Amino acid sequence: MTGPANGPPSGKPPLAVGDMSPGGSTTVVRINKPRLDYADKKVLCSAMCQCQTQPNIGKDGRSLKQECVSSRLKALDTALGHTSPYKAEYTYDMTKRPPEPFLDKVIETKGRDLWPGWTKTLWPKDPTRPQPYKAGRGYTRRPDVVIVKDPARPPTQDNIKQVVEMKFPGDTYGAGQLVDYRLIAGDQQKLVPLELWDCDCNKTEPEKSKIPVEQLGPAAAILGIIYTAVTKRPPPGGVPAY
Repeated sequence: MTGPANGPPSGKPPLAVGDMSPGGSTTVVRINKPRLDYADKKVLCSAMCQCQTQPNIGKDGRSLKQECVSSRLKALDTALGHTSPYKAEYTYDMTKRPPEPFLDKVIETKGRDLWPGWTKTLWPKDPTRPQPYKAGRGYTRRPDVVIVKDPARPPTQDNIKQVVEMKFPGDTYGAGQLVDYRLIAGDQQKLVPLELWDCDCNKTEPEKSKIPVEQLGPAAAILGIIYTAVTKRPPPGGVPAY
């Protein structure tokens, strides 16, 4: 989601200041940027590249690229019985420690469908929350994508593999957004910004995995199914049979 600029990452790895060298100069240390693994990057970048060129269109004619990615990932989660590893725009209660996702009453891996006015009906049911709910106070956050370790379990902090914030050109970070997403992830190294230029959308074929397909085993077939569901097209090279 967009908002006022709050220090978005540049195209270069961030810098940290280290100890003084014997000669009196400051040692500059580059910090490695957290990365997605091959399978996760392929799925998310495929959706991002598709939505860059074929976005959802709003009633006012605006291109809704973020909504396009979210709708594709939500459709995938629904198709998989809410056991997709990619959870798009789940709302988290930031007044809890650690932050807690709002979940469906019946299906614990499904995000709760929040209705207009829920802040006046659902929010007050927990007396430990600040009352009344005030928009803009950071009481809730919705990360673009939460990748879970075990898709059969809810996206609580102990099951979060990574929190991904996806940025199209022109998107910015809201005030406190990155800090809150780190709180949701539970570890700064689990927060991964993914920008369009990271995805090499101009390539005619997605980058091939450096892992031999025989080592991927059933995971390769699962990836192919997810790729097809998100991009609405078959994966390059087809889906391996296992």
